[in-house]
Amino acid sequence: MHIHVNGKNIEITDAIKAYVKEKIGKVANHYDQITGIDVVLSVIKNPAATGKHVAEVSCKMNTGVVHCEEAAESMYASIDLLADKLSRQVKKFKDKALSSDKASIRNAEAEEKVEEAVES
Repeated sequence: MHIHVNGKNIEITDAIKAYVKEKIGKVANHYDQITGIDVVLSVIKNPAATGKHVAEVSCKMNTGVVHCEEAAESMYASIDLLADKLSRQVKKFKDKALSSDKASIRNAEAEEKVEEAVES
């Protein structure tokens, strides 16, 4: 799994990159079908804006993509919020995928029983 970190209106330091990889990398423990994660960190230059530090992530999986965004007063806080949100969304995505797999298995078993009953 690859984690790509990019910045808009901010220079991405090694410390920020390491922090992102540590926090966002934990998501891979929840779901093994993640193929790549793209993180974009940006700073809003407007003085009237609240939550000037924005963190966005696109988590690419074999069966789809999860995208989320968080903003806070500091970059580290927005990364923390983003990691929590991404973790919840990936768990939800995984649960939906597993439940649909179980439903398709039950449907296949039911079809086999019907075929066996018809053959008898």
